[in-house]
Amino acid sequence: MRLVRRETPLKGGQVRAFAAGVVIALVLGAILLVSTGHNPAEVYAKMLDASLGSPRGWSATLTRAVPLGLAGLAVAVAGSMGLWNIGAEGQLIAGAIGAAWVARFGGDWNGFVLITAMLLGAVVGGALIALGPALARARLGVNEIITTLMLNEVAIRVVRYLVNGPWKDPEGNNFPVAPELPPQSALPGFFERANIGVLIAAAVIGAVGFYSARSAWGYELKIAGSSAKAAEYVGISLKAKILTVLVLSGAIAGLAGGIELTGSSTRLVEGVGGGFGFAGIIVAALALMRPSGVAAVAVAFGAVQIGGGAIQTLGVPASIAGILQALILFGALGAAVLTNYRVVVK
Repeated sequence: MRLVRRETPLKGGQVRAFAAGVVIALVLGAILLVSTGHNPAEVYAKMLDASLGSPRGWSATLTRAVPLGLAGLAVAVAGSMGLWNIGAEGQLIAGAIGAAWVARFGGDWNGFVLITAMLLGAVVGGALIALGPALARARLGVNEIITTLMLNEVAIRVVRYLVNGPWKDPEGNNFPVAPELPPQSALPGFFERANIGVLIAAAVIGAVGFYSARSAWGYELKIAGSSAKAAEYVGISLKAKILTVLVLSGAIAGLAGGIELTGSSTRLVEGVGGGFGFAGIIVAALALMRPSGVAAVAVAFGAVQIGGGAIQTLGVPASIAGILQALILFGALGAAVLTNYRVVVK
């Protein structure tokens, strides 16, 4: 048996690959549940009901999908040019730090002004931490995988220093937390438990996806990602594109941190990233590095995570949800190969 590249990829490859990944994950997950003494139908029904079976469930799923979608978009934007941003987690944390820093000065500002300024601070924070890897790759040719990955740990250490040092809440009973944010910094509600962060994320994902697919800038990214020589031949500046894309990627991840801080938290704490930046890599991979597919994958992953928390009432470990996410990833990536290759049996 061997793989032979198809002359033209199968139509709808992105959708087919993700659907195949979900089916494979459900089948293998059912085998795992049966082997541990659980009823797969009951477990899956509980997950579906908790995540998508009611307006309250939908609000929880969409809230979880916001940081997943923005982090996935950040990775996908860089991936559309063949770059790997592994630092979305650190950029998300830097965004939360930037938003918290703005809140320290704007405690008396109007709610709309304060929220807008905090989100802008988050965008700047994410962009700044991505600027170093962008310059290193564009000017020196340093691999962005290494630099973005290492900066995750730097961001984690910085927030740990802040909440244990200069920003530590004197009224926090000696816990490593920053002071509570001003009450007017909370994002207004949208429906049920969801806030308008859902609308902000949807607008950003839609705008970036549309612009990447329909603009000359997006077309140039694809050319630069597929062939550096071809890009240089038609006059595309690779250095400028690398710098722009990686900084934009960091800014989007930073926005996710700002929305998390203003929407789901009342103060800056350790672990503010929540692992969403790392999960965003999986979201982008399942979307085949296409910004247009990030939203659907993020909602599906949000549903799996919310449902995974609900099945604990049935005595099923929440880690089952993590296993299902991994199975979806491997199943979808395997199916994606078959959209570009066919199996030939001798």
